[in-house]
Amino acid sequence: MTDHRLNDTAALFSLNDEHREVLDAADKFARSELAPLAMRMDAEEWWPTEAFPKIGAAGFFGVPVSTAYGGAGSDLFTSGLILQAFSRWNHALALSWVAHENLCLNNIFRNASDTLRKKYLPGLCNGTAVGALGLTEPEAGSDALGSMRTTARRDGDHYVLNGSKIYITNGAVADVLLVYAKTAPEKGAHGISAFIVEKGFPGFKVAQKLEKMGFRGSQTAELLFDNCRVPAENLVGEENRGVAVVMSGLNLERAMISPICLGISERALQLSIDYAKTRKQFGKPIAEFQMIQSKLADMYVWIETMRTFNYRVLAEANSLEIGGGGRGEIHALTAASVMYAADTMNRVLSEAVQIHGGSGYIWESEINRLYRAIKLLEIGAGTTEVRKIIISQELLR
Repeated sequence: MTDHRLNDTAALFSLNDEHREVLDAADKFARSELAPLAMRMDAEEWWPTEAFPKIGAAGFFGVPVSTAYGGAGSDLFTSGLILQAFSRWNHALALSWVAHENLCLNNIFRNASDTLRKKYLPGLCNGTAVGALGLTEPEAGSDALGSMRTTARRDGDHYVLNGSKIYITNGAVADVLLVYAKTAPEKGAHGISAFIVEKGFPGFKVAQKLEKMGFRGSQTAELLFDNCRVPAENLVGEENRGVAVVMSGLNLERAMISPICLGISERALQLSIDYAKTRKQFGKPIAEFQMIQSKLADMYVWIETMRTFNYRVLAEANSLEIGGGGRGEIHALTAASVMYAADTMNRVLSEAVQIHGGSGYIWESEINRLYRAIKLLEIGAGTTEVRKIIISQELLR
């Protein structure tokens, strides 16, 4: 006799048929269209201009956005599955995807006026426009809000922006940027506003393209705003209320970084299994050595626990209300999710390189490329140390 209660409980920890179809479709697309670009992107910090329009045409942009604006009308959880699949095959493009999809496109959808949505979302959803988020500054990293120096002064029908942003993913190739600036500096973090900036606006320029250790090819840049004139109607939300946009967006960002760790780790395990089966030492495949088997077993367990936590937090973040976040359990959970995923990915990749031995230390090898991705996931969207502060503060409230 079947216990339906057990079946229902099991369903909480697995993907339904619709989610599985999305994950498989994204995996197939990424293996075919994105994986062949990965080696050149890493070698040359090269940006494949054809990639985003292909992703858009395949329906993998604007996932949580209403169909009225060109989106798919789905949810954040589905976005996470797409990101997981993309990260298996080209994690650099996956990073650019999430900066465009989650940090820019979804933030505009959640917070902008209907006029701005109609103007910017269709191009972002079909991939003909590249999106980015401008928050971090040279003197404002972990203290992104309190130390922000970029200002926006109202001048008639425009705001005039002055300042700079750094380490901006997609910054060197972005057409549309969601930028934070202080409209009331005397109010500190409560005097921040959000603006949509186009790359052609007077006074905006890419100061420099930055070359990275990992995620190479995902374009990272320093941006400069020198009396940059932004139409007043490009204000996102209310003036001096940008902190709500920032904090809600950061919670979603942290929930959406974890799938990158999961996808990379899944790929690393598969590469390690394949290598262990084919690499021979002492007259037999190293997969027959118990020490290698132990490493593979550890990697499997780490990845499965990462997957469960990842999916749980994505589901929790799915219902985050507009303007919500930045406090409460979801604040702690999203910080915990990305902290655990990044820490666990570090352990998985370390063992993967150990299994590969000397070949894993060669720059051109795929496992080396994955290994060089570790550190960014321990820094981006708040460092591991900041994540621990967030968690402990919520526990001690």
